[in-house]
Amino acid sequence: MARAPVMAAGGIVLRRGAVPLIAVVRQRKRNEWVLPKGKLDDGETPKEAAHREVLEETGHDVAVHEFLGTLVYQSGGRSKVVHFWRMEADGGPVRKLMNDIKAVDWLALDDAIGRLSREYERAFLTQIGPIALAAAGLVASPAPEPVQATDDIDAALQTLTPAEAASIDELRHGLLQKVKAWLRGEA
Repeated sequence: MARAPVMAAGGIVLRRGAVPLIAVVRQRKRNEWVLPKGKLDDGETPKEAAHREVLEETGHDVAVHEFLGTLVYQSGGRSKVVHFWRMEADGGPVRKLMNDIKAVDWLALDDAIGRLSREYERAFLTQIGPIALAAAGLVASPAPEPVQATDDIDAALQTLTPAEAASIDELRHGLLQKVKAWLRGEA
């Protein structure tokens, strides 16, 4: 029987300046550089856990902003599902780092990507980092990459009846509403 995934949450934590900086933390046990994150406590929402974990791991109280995405990977034979929010730290640390964390560094995006020890976190920050910086108004919005539809999809879409096309539009709208409700914490 499959084991339930480990649920965790964290933040892409930004600090404003001439060059915007992103927090990465060094774990004491594994001596690895990672994004600040941790497991949910019982009864805690992912957003609450993200705020608590970032405070514990960076020492900074942060403002939590929009949801940025989810990273899923294998850890200890189980799936780990980590939800990330954009966060901003203002000022200095307000508490000591938790015992599990050896250090916190504030780095420019490319340096933060290069510092991370885990390939899946480097790939995640490569994709999400520019979005987080743009959402904070710290850089111009990244241009969306053009999506190339395959010939099979194009051909299938051309064969839809008006009723089928309307059904797909309703499905898209319903899914969008569910995602929006989930992001607001209503789902």
